[in-house]
Amino acid sequence: MRRAPTRTACLVATVLLTALAGAPGPAVARDLPDTYVVSRAPGVLPEGIAVTPDGTLYVSSDGTGALYRGHIGRTDLRPFPARGLEGRTSTLGVHTDRRGRVLSVGGATLTVHDRHGRLLATRTAVGGPLGAPDLNDLTVTKDAVYVTDWANPVVYRADLRGGTLGPLEPWLDIREAFPQFPARYWLLNGIVANESGTTLLVASNGTEAVWRVDTADRTVTRLSLGEQSFGPDGMVLRGRTLYAVLNYGAPHGVYIARLDEELRTGTVTHRLTGEPFDLPTTLARHGCRLYVVNSQLDEPPGRPPYTVSAVDDPTCRTP
Repeated sequence: MRRAPTRTACLVATVLLTALAGAPGPAVARDLPDTYVVSRAPGVLPEGIAVTPDGTLYVSSDGTGALYRGHIGRTDLRPFPARGLEGRTSTLGVHTDRRGRVLSVGGATLTVHDRHGRLLATRTAVGGPLGAPDLNDLTVTKDAVYVTDWANPVVYRADLRGGTLGPLEPWLDIREAFPQFPARYWLLNGIVANESGTTLLVASNGTEAVWRVDTADRTVTRLSLGEQSFGPDGMVLRGRTLYAVLNYGAPHGVYIARLDEELRTGTVTHRLTGEPFDLPTTLARHGCRLYVVNSQLDEPPGRPPYTVSAVDDPTCRTP
């Protein structure tokens, strides 16, 4: 959920990865907006997004660190009164849990807010092998929160016990899966978990790949999608369907893949590119619609208004 890597990083990835080689949903709502305005203030640069079961939207700002809230039935979002974010100048990943809490990351911190904006917890990541962390995205399972680091090839983990969040600690140095790849170019991005929390999928912009992690023994393997390169930004996993936003090395847009039962291999079945996307960074799914953030991060500070585009999910069946 950061900007695309340099061309040098991607060339390195291509060479090294080559060497390494070895269900029905509800009807699409036709009366909902196609575009949502996150903010009309200069420099917001939206980045992450979450949609709750009741249709509440949360969007993060890479430009200011703020959070915004709205509803899928209304076109405009408003600032979310999240306390305790004053010192965080950039907020990237944002997700909600089953209790309706809002979890977000940026800089070195993971924060948890209730639906009213009251700060419930702050956890700070220690520096990684390359220096200060730059937390990028997160996923929430029944017993943990997993967080990626753009600046270090590290996945962090915080235990969830009875709704209480434990310390945010280094959990996996992902370099072991591809030790010959330069550490500074891993550029970890989106992260998702299956429903049981036994498997993680971690996007790496630098390696232009998605990596599968077994949470029981931390074994890391590359997800095979039959593509020369597939390095997503944000992702959503629903059952065996992976939704991924690509914004470098391929036409910008949403790519949808059908995976095998063990989430080891898959095939890209749909590509949604072109209009209305403006450097999309990530997405959320609600009903039969995909909500895609238009970041404008390729030309900061961008040009207001900053928006989210809603498109139909082509994997859904309608009556």
